[in-house]
Amino acid sequence: MENKEYSYIGWVRVLALIIPYLVVVTIFQLIGYWVSGVDLNNLELAKSTGQQAVVSFFGLLGTLLIIWFFTRIWDKEKFVDLGFQTTNRLQEFLIGLGLGLLVMGSAYALFLSLGQIRFLNLDFDVKNIILSVVVFLLVSITEEVLVRGYILKNLMVSFNKYIALFISSVIFSLMHAINPNVDWLSLVNLFLAGILLGLSYIHTRNLWFPIALHLSWNLFQSLFGFNVSGQDFYSMVNFEIVENSPLNGGAFGFEGSVFCVMAQLVMIGGIMFYYEKGKLKTDGLVRQGIDQETPNY
Repeated sequence: MENKEYSYIGWVRVLALIIPYLVVVTIFQLIGYWVSGVDLNNLELAKSTGQQAVVSFFGLLGTLLIIWFFTRIWDKEKFVDLGFQTTNRLQEFLIGLGLGLLVMGSAYALFLSLGQIRFLNLDFDVKNIILSVVVFLLVSITEEVLVRGYILKNLMVSFNKYIALFISSVIFSLMHAINPNVDWLSLVNLFLAGILLGLSYIHTRNLWFPIALHLSWNLFQSLFGFNVSGQDFYSMVNFEIVENSPLNGGAFGFEGSVFCVMAQLVMIGGIMFYYEKGKLKTDGLVRQGIDQETPNY
């Protein structure tokens, strides 16, 4: 059990961020639309991967600017302390990348074997693959800096870390509530994604694992042909859904499926076990040290 005093200042910072963030990031994204040649009068038109990369880049710039301002000017903290320390983080980053590939590759194979999808063709386009990596890297950094680096970090100032994780996951889910093809199951999966991405952060205060997992989750979801949170991106593997259902997620993609719920629950359980095991080991070593220092009479 955590033994610390909580301050209201954490949730006040989060509330104060909302309007400035929306204003600044919207302005930057509009600039991105203009620079990339997107028709501002018809933003619903499909965008090329290059246009998506430009818009994502400007969205990241706006996010970093406003988060930097709040962190340095109001919070009086270093920007790197949001979770960008790199010491001994390479292994976590690589594990995050591997998990996304494992989950999406397994999901594609499972859906294909169950007859939920029908393979159509391969579209191996090096330029689009590279641009997809760029798009999803920019998106993952943007969302992790905002939701885990600033929102979750500050909520932990005001609440128990698990309550803070729950609230930040609700926020993360609601951020995607207006995405195309969203339904209640996809919102549940997005909430679980918030838990999954934030669980390591409440133990490490570091962003590299959630950034890597977020990147690979979205990237390989797209490359294997699924829509990403209801949105269509370039796919290296193209397939058609035999019949939309909660089993395959329909037009929302893998994140709208019951299999996504199962996969995320397994990973959440694994991460919790990993950190609890580490905590028990640390507590045991501390206890052993205390016992060794205590004389026996």
